[in-house]
Amino acid sequence: EVQLVQSGGGLVQAGGSLRLSCAASEPTFDDYYIAWFRQAPGKHREGVACIGDDGSTYYAASVQGRFTISSDNAKNTVYLQMNSLKPEDSAVYYCNANVAYGNYWGKGTRVTVSS
Repeated sequence: EVQLVQSGGGLVQAGGSLRLSCAASEPTFDDYYIAWFRQAPGKHREGVACIGDDGSTYYAASVQGRFTISSDNAKNTVYLQMNSLKPEDSAVYYCNANVAYGNYWGKGTRVTVSS
């Protein structure tokens, strides 16, 4: 079963930056999309960004222009660069991989943005 290992969370001051990583235990091959979700206390899980095998990307309106999703296929890793962070970005962030043979989730990493 594919395992997704996340890293890069932490505490940062408003206006600062963090880079999240999600490494897969095996290649995702050519038919995939990788997404980042987040969930804050009292809120439902929301999609943040997504990248497909064709290089297309999606961003939630709330992070457009501040977050960038990218991937390094050689390392089986996807990244989420988060700039100009706001307190409302505080949440547990989850990596999701959707491939031909299944759908997998990381265990989450906490991001806390102080004001």
